[in-house]
Amino acid sequence: MADLVGVVLVSHSAGMAAGLRELLAELGGGAVRVALAAGTEDGGLGTSYDLVLRAVAEADTGAGVVVLPDLGSSVLTARAALADHPRPGAVLVDAPFVEGAVAAVVAASAGAALAEVTAAAEDARGFRKL
Repeated sequence: MADLVGVVLVSHSAGMAAGLRELLAELGGGAVRVALAAGTEDGGLGTSYDLVLRAVAEADTGAGVVVLPDLGSSVLTARAALADHPRPGAVLVDAPFVEGAVAAVVAASAGAALAEVTAAAEDARGFRKL
């Protein structure tokens, strides 16, 4: 099978991101690399520039990486890391954290290209629950 688009979850909470990654592994059949840049290096709440860089490298199989921040400063941290260390195929996506990650992993697991995975994550903004 060809390389699949990877996903990076940038979150203030390591626990929240780990739970989401567990769900994504089930939904994507474990085929998609989902890396975490969650919390701080010392285990606290927050975001880390260095963890974002490491997670992007970990998730990258050559097909591209979708970077999904949860809120506020995680967006700023991810944006700064990607601007300072450009990586071809790493895309910061404006999508809801959970729904966007689910849509991205499902699309990626089906072999979708980076543009399609990005669009799937962004389109998740319109998903209705009721």
